[in-house]
Amino acid sequence: MLSRILVPMDDSEMARRALEYALENHPDAEITVLHVVGKPSPWGLEATSLALEEDVEEAAEERAEDVFDISRELAAEYDAEIATEIELGHPARAILDRAEDVDAVVVGSHSGSLSDRLVVGNVTQKVVRGSPVPVIVAR
Repeated sequence: MLSRILVPMDDSEMARRALEYALENHPDAEITVLHVVGKPSPWGLEATSLALEEDVEEAAEERAEDVFDISRELAAEYDAEIATEIELGHPARAILDRAEDVDAVVVGSHSGSLSDRLVVGNVTQKVVRGSPVPVIVAR
């Protein structure tokens, strides 16, 4: 039985499906939604704009709030509570670092634009290959 599940979330439909899967199939688990801010891009725009903020942590929280609002709304539909966490940096590395503290990771099959996936690489693929715990890929 899985008691601690990590669900990495961005604003994609696949990430929402991953959270729905976790909530539906593991109702007794402690679910943590992780949002990673400052992902690299071909031009470094998001990471650079974040670095230029006066209060980086506050700016990261503002950028994550929409994702967390959606996550909380989904959890409420299942009468569940979730924990939320923000990490700064590269999504795959942040997810893998956090995965050591959970029983499984539930991740969407893909996210981001085609250019992000080609240049940055597929985060899901990196998580599946490098995770120290089982990874469930939701579609």
